[in-house]
Amino acid sequence: MSHFPAPRDEGNLPAPRDERNLPALSAQPLIRLDAYVAEDGSTVVNGHLLTMGGTRPPNEAILDAVAMFARTLGAPVAATVIDRTVQQVARLRVHPDGSSYTIADAEDLPPGHERTTAEEQAFPPLARVERIIQHAQREELHAAFVLASALREHLTLRRGVEDDLSLEARAIEAYMAFLRGDYTVSTVLALTVARIRCRTDLNRAAPEVARATAAWQRLEDEGQVAARGQELLYMWDRLSAEGLVQHQAHHTMALAVRNRLERGSQYVEAPAGPPAAALTAAQGPAAPEDTPLRRSRRGLRRFTRWPGRAAD
Repeated sequence: MSHFPAPRDEGNLPAPRDERNLPALSAQPLIRLDAYVAEDGSTVVNGHLLTMGGTRPPNEAILDAVAMFARTLGAPVAATVIDRTVQQVARLRVHPDGSSYTIADAEDLPPGHERTTAEEQAFPPLARVERIIQHAQREELHAAFVLASALREHLTLRRGVEDDLSLEARAIEAYMAFLRGDYTVSTVLALTVARIRCRTDLNRAAPEVARATAAWQRLEDEGQVAARGQELLYMWDRLSAEGLVQHQAHHTMALAVRNRLERGSQYVEAPAGPPAAALTAAQGPAAPEDTPLRRSRRGLRRFTRWPGRAAD
């Protein structure tokens, strides 16, 4: 069982008055909460999946949850919202009276490494990973995947796509996608991790390429098999040339990729060079499959409330 409180009945929001779910009152600067809206509308606030009944919009649920924190702290609370339904990131300021408005990046609380560290000390990524694992163990795979996506998105926004914590979160997200049978998403996520490792730390790349291969082996679409397989084969060949394919299981996986491609109708016997996607392992964008987020402008109506509008 999770040591975090279950959602309240009042709107099914996380219970902020439990001290284990609150930022330290003395934390400086004020800790920013985070929220995430998945493409299917699933909503996460501060690492907790909200269960919303009826047709309650995600933005209303987020504002209610953050306002509860503000009332408990007796001070304004900042929040960063990643909303994949509109491909946008918004920064909010929410007051104890329930009023809220969006702010520009320049108006946000002080940025930088110290701020990032303070936020993650208040809401440790490890605690969120434990919650993801608990959902997975209970076979609540959709919840586990959404929470993993939220964790990866926010760590990537704070730390960058190549940061170790961001990469670990992406690997967890890939595994959750694998468990729920979404092998295309799992392959894309795992390949992104492998691609970054191949560029930044080749000595740590083999396990990530193996995880991507495991997901790829479950693909059925021949176009995906060919395109992703060529990239995997390029990675395995590069690792082999560097003497970094040391485990028999990895040799077996590399051979399986080659054999499957040879059986496929789209396999090219002697390509002139590595596939375009594989070039990203050495020189291209870090994560080309990530859809870029637009920064919000000031005054987004869906996150603007006049005083007194928060849930009681």
